Amino acid sequence: MTVDSRPIRSVLYMPASNARAMAKARTLDCDAVALDLEDAVAPEAKADARAALVAETLAGEFGHRRLIARINALSTPWGHDDLNALGAAPVEAVLAPKVDDAADIVTLSQAMDEAGFAPEVALWVMIETPRAVLALERIAACAATTRLKGFVLGLNDLAKDSGIAQLPGRAAFVPVLTLAVLAARANGLIILDGVCNAIEDTALLEAECIQARDSGFDGKTLIHPAQLGVCNRVFAPTETDIAEAQSIVAAFADPANAGKGALRVNGKMAELLHLAQAERLLAKAQAIAARG
Repeated sequence: MTVDSRPIRSVLYMPASNARAMAKARTLDCDAVALDLEDAVAPEAKADARAALVAETLAGEFGHRRLIARINALSTPWGHDDLNALGAAPVEAVLAPKVDDAADIVTLSQAMDEAGFAPEVALWVMIETPRAVLALERIAACAATTRLKGFVLGLNDLAKDSGIAQLPGRAAFVPVLTLAVLAARANGLIILDGVCNAIEDTALLEAECIQARDSGFDGKTLIHPAQLGVCNRVFAPTETDIAEAQSIVAAFADPANAGKGALRVNGKMAELLHLAQAERLLAKAQAIAARG
């Protein structure tokens, strides 16, 4: 299986009802753009936003940025129309909200097939309901037989439905963060943290990014371009990380160490698992650097 080394540090939501915002996304330093038909669009504007989203994706010029389309839930009056309209759009993934269990993943994947999506277009789902949290492993296991390729946490909706407060540090949500990461990793999924609602509180944003990074997330979803710099920096390898990874790779490449499964590198034990981690980190750093 080919490993996708493209970074997915920052995924910026842009309302599909706002033509200027979608156009601006082409110039922003984000790894992906999530063009939104759901929460950011009023009911009376859904149809126009859907048409605008398709037109923008067909116009192209988004460069390295992955294009994600967040649809309305299939249980709403707009979900199936969203999928049918997007079937020919050049998006990399469809992000579906409000899933509750594995059956929802099967239904969504089959609906994407019926709508004519190319086989490589992935399904990402929001983990934002109490039922979804309780079914995390079963939902993630659908990756083996469906289009499912990614999880995105939606803590705003989960807080609303559960009554759990989103306090600084998100201590009450740590079990959810951990279980979601474990389910995703066990099944080869991308996993992204939910948004930080405080647009101007850079300290809070940085704390959430660090928490998510250290918890194993690939990146974070964002609601404003002002959040991109902090997010990209936190989820990128540091110079120290890169230097340490280079040392590990060089040590295992040294002919004097041929056949060894464990080495001492800079005073630390380095095993083959650390070599694999170092190679992944360097591939990510190279992909980021290649963007200039």
